[in-house]
Amino acid sequence: MRLGVNIDHIATLRQVRRGREPEPVLAALLCESAGADSIVVHLREDRRHIQDEDLYILKKAVKGKLNLEMSVAGAIVAIACGVRPDQATLVPERRREVTTEGGLDVVCNFKRIKETVMKLKKYGVAVSLFIDPDQRQIASAKKTGVAMIELHTGRYAEAKTSRSQGECLKELVNAVRFAKTKGLRVFAGHGLNYSNCSAVARIKGIEELNIGYSIVCRSVMVGLAAAVRQMKELINC
Repeated sequence: MRLGVNIDHIATLRQVRRGREPEPVLAALLCESAGADSIVVHLREDRRHIQDEDLYILKKAVKGKLNLEMSVAGAIVAIACGVRPDQATLVPERRREVTTEGGLDVVCNFKRIKETVMKLKKYGVAVSLFIDPDQRQIASAKKTGVAMIELHTGRYAEAKTSRSQGECLKELVNAVRFAKTKGLRVFAGHGLNYSNCSAVARIKGIEELNIGYSIVCRSVMVGLAAAVRQMKELINC
């Protein structure tokens, strides 16, 4: 199981005082040295954490895969085409949200999403869509021309009872099975932490988990490298 580490909240801490530290690029290198298989950053339209300069530096510094989470906004797409990250993951984005609240609605926004997918692919960028574990969304994702999807695990992560968590886990299992029948590679992420990630990691067909907030929180206590190593051990046990 591969681990993608989202370092957005390293930049969030820096932006509190608009200073220079902590540096996202240094965090990325530490994560890679501790076993992270990819580095994930979200260049939001409001630039609340990762900045344009960070993205350009990370493109040069990251030795493994650089995965750029992004909206389909024209200005952001133009930056992505210029930077050419290894992967772009299209995500929904709302100004007032604390964090991404759900998956892309590919069914209702099919035309624009497909146009963005095609444009990014022309620049040599592999594209993934961040979607809910719903068969209609998965089927529409396939039609956009992507080869991979990332399933939104928020409902599972936020489940309040073991029963509801089990139901959400089953939903994820069924979504992965359906996606595989469509020939899609499957990743997963959002809200996963040291307590709930193992069950998702055991789902056959998921290749990669993308986790950020929980790792950055633990790093405050144990250090970033140790936090990444601990997560890597959990998802591969």
